[in-house]
Amino acid sequence: MELIQNTADLSAYLAADEAIDHHHPVVRETAARLAASASDSYDYARAAYEFVRDSVPHSQDSGDLRVTWRASDVLGLRTGICYAKAHALAALLRAEDIPTALCYQRLSDGEGGHVMHGLVAVRFHGAWHRQDPRGNKPGVDARFSLNGERLAWIPDPEAGEADCPGLYAAPHPAVLGALRAAPDRPYLWRTLPDAL
Repeated sequence: MELIQNTADLSAYLAADEAIDHHHPVVRETAARLAASASDSYDYARAAYEFVRDSVPHSQDSGDLRVTWRASDVLGLRTGICYAKAHALAALLRAEDIPTALCYQRLSDGEGGHVMHGLVAVRFHGAWHRQDPRGNKPGVDARFSLNGERLAWIPDPEAGEADCPGLYAAPHPAVLGALRAAPDRPYLWRTLPDAL
């Protein structure tokens, strides 16, 4: 699949916004701590990915009912669903000048419907590489890789699942709207977008 930037301006994938608030002190402090032990930008990107994947529990896996969407809240409260964790990883990477896009997959929800799943793509060596920081669990073994994808799920086209080729500089409005409107995770589960 060819990944397609939604803007040709690469600097858009370094920008801060309301959700990817990489100028926030919590994001800056976390980025500085991770960068202090990294030997180069690749090592930093891997460390940031593993930090978000492993140190910020996916709220469904942990049973946390809170809904986070701002990167600083995800890192400060240490909870979030896939979208929120993608926002946190994007903020950490952009804080260290690594172009990072948000991207999505359409997956089965296990109840006969579909839901969008959030990922990021990092730009190294002139190419985009998708990464899935949602967090591992039995049956899910996502890893940071620039040599072939190691995502949590591979979409099944026969089940109506698909990789979405768009690379977004900011969270998709349908995703951000659902996150911002949700008072808790059960409500969010009922309102998550099933397509973009």
